[in-house]
Amino acid sequence: MNIVRASDYTGARAWDAQPIAAMKDATVRLHWTDQPYRWHVNDGDEVFAVLDGEVAMHYREGGRELVVHLRAGDIFHAAEGDAHCAHPVGQARILVIERAGSP
Repeated sequence: MNIVRASDYTGARAWDAQPIAAMKDATVRLHWTDQPYRWHVNDGDEVFAVLDGEVAMHYREGGRELVVHLRAGDIFHAAEGDAHCAHPVGQARILVIERAGSP
């Protein structure tokens, strides 16, 4: 058994991650960040749950760039091939479940 208190986790640098579990071909990681991530496309589905803080999630749909503001408790699902880029507003802690080896 493993109990993780997300609000206690701080990485040494932006987008540091604390591994939570590896399930067959998936990883579950707790990320801490205060800096934007880069635009990327996953090679599988990604579930992105904001646990603490706020994230402006930029994504592309129909040739347009859109932004949704995610707060603690909000979940963002990026299907395989969806381009997206997370921009935290201050510090944020995010639980990410994705295919093992995804960027």
